[in-house]
Amino acid sequence: MRTPPAEVAITPELVRRLLREQHPDLAALPLATVANGWDNTILTLGEHLCVRVPRRAAAERLVVNEQRWLPGIAERVGVPVSAPLRVGHPGPDYPWHWSVNPWFEGRTAAEVPVGERSDLVGPLALFLSQLHAPAPGDAPENPFRGVPLGVRESKLRERVADSGIPRSAELLALWEKLVDTPEWTGPALWLHGDLHPANILVSTEARTRAEGRLSLTAVLDFGDLTSGDPASDLAVAWMTFTPQDRARLRAELDRLASTGEHVTGLDDHTWQRARAWAILYAALLAASAEEYPLLGAMGDHTITQLLDT
Repeated sequence: MRTPPAEVAITPELVRRLLREQHPDLAALPLATVANGWDNTILTLGEHLCVRVPRRAAAERLVVNEQRWLPGIAERVGVPVSAPLRVGHPGPDYPWHWSVNPWFEGRTAAEVPVGERSDLVGPLALFLSQLHAPAPGDAPENPFRGVPLGVRESKLRERVADSGIPRSAELLALWEKLVDTPEWTGPALWLHGDLHPANILVSTEARTRAEGRLSLTAVLDFGDLTSGDPASDLAVAWMTFTPQDRARLRAELDRLASTGEHVTGLDDHTWQRARAWAILYAALLAASAEEYPLLGAMGDHTITQLLDT
């Protein structure tokens, strides 16, 4: 699955002009392009900021959702998130909204060997329990996340058939066992929507000197922010961890729920749906392997966790 072509070429020169027009106090800071993703181009702005600029029209709605909702979410989760600090508007030669966000130093959890991610279990469980609060009725809609499993079935079968992902027959057999799991009947909860190891930032050094532990630095990319079934986010357990750490994550979420301060209702059915969501993500990641080897490796790990553990 190839990255769509940019509909507008995002260059440092263009972003510099936008900053001069709308945020002149930031316009003299050094700019450097660091990523051209599926939807956005990211440029560092000085040492502590970055600019998130849509490269396709479809991405503008996602940026606007982040601008509206992420600052409030940032106030109630204990982990730094990429909440916009400044809002950018369309300009004379650029048609969409854009954002100035914090820049977090570190590396992604996807770059850390799976066996060395155990220290992330507690912080990630706390983040999930804080994020997964009931969402308002006007929370962003996303037809691809947090929805009943049956809504995604045709797309899953299409992707598995077309992409030649490893062990596709086994994945489909597992999907068929899980797709009719009873649906989520609780309130629609806030969801990250794209929670996987490449969107989880950890300390620059593998181990902090102070505690000898891997540190969760930030959670990135809330473009798919929505509400619905928390199982959609809980698929991160298969994408990130070993069986032992996955069990620890579930136990820690149960412990946090027992305090009465965090979401409850993560029963066996929720975790079965989460496993089904992990199949969906595995297919998506595996289909990206040719262009993004790191995502392909995440897909391979997820498939192994789904089928061999």
